[in-house]
Amino acid sequence: MNMIRDFLLEPVILIGGIVFLGLVLQRKSFEIVVKGTLKSMIGFMIISVGGNIIAQSVTAFGEMMQQGFHRTGTILSVEGISGIAVDLYGSEISIIMVLGIVVNLILAKITRFHYVFMTGHQMLYMACMVTAVLKSAQIRGPIFFVLGSLTMGIVMVFSPAMIQKHTQKICRSDSIAVGHFGGFTYLLAAWLGKIYGENSKSAEDMKFPKKLAFLRDSSIIIALTMIIFYVAAACASSRSFVEHELSGGKDYLVYAVSQALTFTVGFVIITTGIRWFINEIVPAIKGIADTWIPDAKPAVDCPVVFTYYPNALMVGFLSSFFGGLISMGIMIACQVTVIFPGIMAHFFCGATAGVYGNSTGGRRGAVIGGFVNGVIMSVLPEIFLPFLGELSAQHVTFPEPDIGLAGIFLGKYLREIGAIGTLTVLIGIVIIMILIPEMIENREEGEEWFQYDMNPALKQKDKKKK
Repeated sequence: MNMIRDFLLEPVILIGGIVFLGLVLQRKSFEIVVKGTLKSMIGFMIISVGGNIIAQSVTAFGEMMQQGFHRTGTILSVEGISGIAVDLYGSEISIIMVLGIVVNLILAKITRFHYVFMTGHQMLYMACMVTAVLKSAQIRGPIFFVLGSLTMGIVMVFSPAMIQKHTQKICRSDSIAVGHFGGFTYLLAAWLGKIYGENSKSAEDMKFPKKLAFLRDSSIIIALTMIIFYVAAACASSRSFVEHELSGGKDYLVYAVSQALTFTVGFVIITTGIRWFINEIVPAIKGIADTWIPDAKPAVDCPVVFTYYPNALMVGFLSSFFGGLISMGIMIACQVTVIFPGIMAHFFCGATAGVYGNSTGGRRGAVIGGFVNGVIMSVLPEIFLPFLGELSAQHVTFPEPDIGLAGIFLGKYLREIGAIGTLTVLIGIVIIMILIPEMIENREEGEEWFQYDMNPALKQKDKKKK
């Protein structure tokens, strides 16, 4: 019995199981089923290996920050923190992720929010965060997985739904949605663009320097950014501290550069594992969704909007990164935990915020949307860190705004009203999701009938048609 229990609770087995089921439902050939199942399992294990590497490099960074600035430093890297989380809580994360997918499918079926989240790596990140918060609150037993999967499933449906109106405008189609946990700032960027971007020309009218094209190479830009951060931390902590306490006699600048490159290697390993993982699990989820929810909208990764506004994405990215740097300077001055901007986090979230801002407010909307996104991505982790428990001391954290907001919501409610109270709130949200669209639709139908009944011109026009 112990062997069967351990087998079923092994995270890679659970991940492999859902991929296997999805591929079988699509009636794929035997070799495709075997290949897809094994690649998803190997990819999940690779993520854990990369997490170990990043954990070692950020420990040194944290010690140099503490010595040099007398305060804690934390880097925004969802890949890094998720890799560490998978290594610590692999079984719980895999179960919550699988159950979260089930909740997403159920909500897409029974509510008017027919969105099936297809971005596999984002699902993994959310499962990592939810697991860490629940562990920090010392929740145990079946309610651990009920709370985790409900939180995850609700956000996976709500995040694409709240920006769909703007996504439809950008993509010129209502058949697809954006499944990326920056939905809150994308909505905010579109709103701010509408308010402050009046008469502003589109960012697409700008000529962007070709020399900045290298910013789209993730591994190179990560390496450059980390080298700057690590060298600055090494210089601040002093040569003698690094060489006597950390590097074992190796030159302090050489040590800083090698640790920065080690972080980059961990990042590349994790992203490779994620690529293997999502390439197999996404078709599996689609197979299950197509079978059960034929009219579902697939919520896919944020780069789906990049091709429509390529200049706006670069404006949004640079504005977001600048917002992160400004926030970092304020945090240093205020002597609080310093959130270091992560280049990949600001690229994807900031660029997407820029696209949404540009869609309503031109280049001004792209700048404002990106900048506000960068500030929010720095402020939210500052509030969010105390709810992460063991992960809060890892010197690396989650940057995505929706993940931060969901974590603050879950952590705060667990502390104030406990597990049962939080479960009641989540069930209430589900009930509202079922009822509110029905009420809105009924109200809109009533308003249309009222306008028709009170407007003789509409009646006369209708008679002519008949």
